[in-house]
Amino acid sequence: MNVISTENAPAAIGPYSQAFEVGNLVITSGQIPVDPATGVAPDGIEAQAHQSCKNVGALLEAAGVSFDKVVKTTCFLADMNDFQTFNSVYEKYFTSKPARSCVAVKTIPKGLLCEIEVIAEK
Repeated sequence: MNVISTENAPAAIGPYSQAFEVGNLVITSGQIPVDPATGVAPDGIEAQAHQSCKNVGALLEAAGVSFDKVVKTTCFLADMNDFQTFNSVYEKYFTSKPARSCVAVKTIPKGLLCEIEVIAEK
């Protein structure tokens, strides 16, 4: 197992790693929509979805893979009423249409609106 980390995605806010490479898989922790340079999350689901996707992309890049290698995503929304807007952003990044679960949760860390975790093929 190899730990994947990058300063181009938010640092872990707890006792976990940003991502791991295991065999031919890259498995990321959930990426919240926080700009790693400023520590600030943008307002609104559209901007937050973009930032979460950018953070996923930074981890994929650090692992030497790209969005087209993602085979599974799990997406968490604070409000399922944001589903359509979230999807309109998500589909711009995950163009290969990986398998996906998308659920509404009671809360997301820091009161944010979305979080995305992925599994990619190396």
